[in-house]
Amino acid sequence: MQLQKLINQERLAQTFIRLCETDSPSRKEGQMAALVTEILCALGADPPFEDDSAATTGSECGNLIFRFAGNANLDPLFFNCHLDTVEPGTGVKVVRKDGIFTSQGETILGSDDKSGIAAMIEAFTVLLENKLPHAPLEFVFTTCEEIGLLGAKALNPEYIQAKMGYALDSTGFGKVIIGAPAASRLSITVKGVAAHAGLHPEQGINAITLAAQALAVAPCGRIDEETTVNFGTIQGGAASNIVAEQVVIQGEVRSHCPEKVASLLATIKQAFAQVIADWSDASGKARGLPALEFRAKQDFPAMQLRAEDAVLQRLDAAALRSNISLKHAVAGGGSDANIFNSCGLPTAIIATGMTHVHSTEEQVSLEDMTNLTALLLALAADPCSQL
Repeated sequence: MQLQKLINQERLAQTFIRLCETDSPSRKEGQMAALVTEILCALGADPPFEDDSAATTGSECGNLIFRFAGNANLDPLFFNCHLDTVEPGTGVKVVRKDGIFTSQGETILGSDDKSGIAAMIEAFTVLLENKLPHAPLEFVFTTCEEIGLLGAKALNPEYIQAKMGYALDSTGFGKVIIGAPAASRLSITVKGVAAHAGLHPEQGINAITLAAQALAVAPCGRIDEETTVNFGTIQGGAASNIVAEQVVIQGEVRSHCPEKVASLLATIKQAFAQVIADWSDASGKARGLPALEFRAKQDFPAMQLRAEDAVLQRLDAAALRSNISLKHAVAGGGSDANIFNSCGLPTAIIATGMTHVHSTEEQVSLEDMTNLTALLLALAADPCSQL
């Protein structure tokens, strides 16, 4: 039997709408956690394990893990989605037309990541109502993904019993992300000396000028096919008649090669340090010296899966059983999967069909969510069962 025929599309659609119309911006995931718990427990699931990550993330709730005992001789799996959305994501009203879901236009839709959550719920429902033998499963719902993967970072990986899994969190459909870059965030503070710009500018040191000199020579943009650098914000100065005392620059370095991240961080730091070192007081009247504070912190590690890895072999076989064509791809962004992979839990990222995410034009189709559900069923169910 074709797996798609087991799926109740109208039920899937109604679940998705209900999820999207439940507010869950980052750190305010409490309602969504309660709703997911209500739906799954109504289907017979045991109450979830909730960790203590809220103390670290500032969320209304911790990460949730639902565990389902298997009844087939298959290796355990986990499926992962994040509970939070970006803003504007409060008061979402879903519009459904010709099998396409959008918001009314004033907010995001929330298919990132509620299209994945809806598919997980429908897949579990289908397993139960058809009494399909399946692998031991865990549903891992994280918080604060959209603001730095905070929930996944705070989750003790020992709480996940399965040794491999799938994060349902990428745009488009028919692809699986097997590689994603490492990223480090930058905070660069250039310190000068304030002075009245009209009366005695010689007594000041303009931090904006120093920062500009450094930015002019620092690497930026696409460095190579796997590496980028960006300076995203710059703040400084107090008024037009005051020599700028301080500038703070926020940026990032990303690469699929961690060594390149380290090298570029060193190059950027040297560019700023050289400008500070080369500064000279031409008038001899400056009331101080310039200074630099350079801070870099890893945002997330790189992930790289190989075609022969069990997590991809199992997914490719499931795609064949569900008549879904899957392409392996490399992404430019990070997700919870980066964190899980770094903890020794091989995790592939499956695209859910969502498009134009993080915008009011976000959308997803019922067809793509149906096919995603079929893929999850093929992953979870015993391939020897009568499907």
